[in-house]
Amino acid sequence: MGSFSIWHWLIVLLVVVLIFGTKKLKNIGSDLGGAVKGFKDGVKAGGDSVGETPASPAQQVTTAKAIDPNTVDVEAKTKS
Repeated sequence: MGSFSIWHWLIVLLVVVLIFGTKKLKNIGSDLGGAVKGFKDGVKAGGDSVGETPASPAQQVTTAKAIDPNTVDVEAKTKS
């Protein structure tokens, strides 16, 4: 009683096809396949860069003076 039989799954599949239609299911399937492929490519690309240090994110620089007196005002420069 805990698991569904093959007949239960066939009825569920028939209801899904009747609700969404085969064209919509084909589009969903191709979108899902593309997403899985992109995920696999991303995992491969992430595994290839072992040992590299990740680039630090760009910091936001504002021109407004800080209100807190303990804040040190410095000029941001980029490395060349």
